[in-house]
Amino acid sequence: MAGADPKRTSWPELLGIPATPAVMRINHDRPDLVVEVLPLGFKLGKGFNAKRVRVFFDPRDSQGLVAKVPVVG
Repeated sequence: MAGADPKRTSWPELLGIPATPAVMRINHDRPDLVVEVLPLGFKLGKGFNAKRVRVFFDPRDSQGLVAKVPVVG
């Protein structure tokens, strides 16, 4: 696994894995970001935040798998 990458803005390889290891990977790659874990379909306010990544999981899935590619914003 590579070290921190300040230019990284998305993690497509995390799609379909459990949310906890996904958060750990994002924190490893970009320790400068805040990671939010939210259920898919959660109502969000508008606005881009360059210091945030949201990890969405399917609440109907008992394993808590990542349901959307995590991206900065």
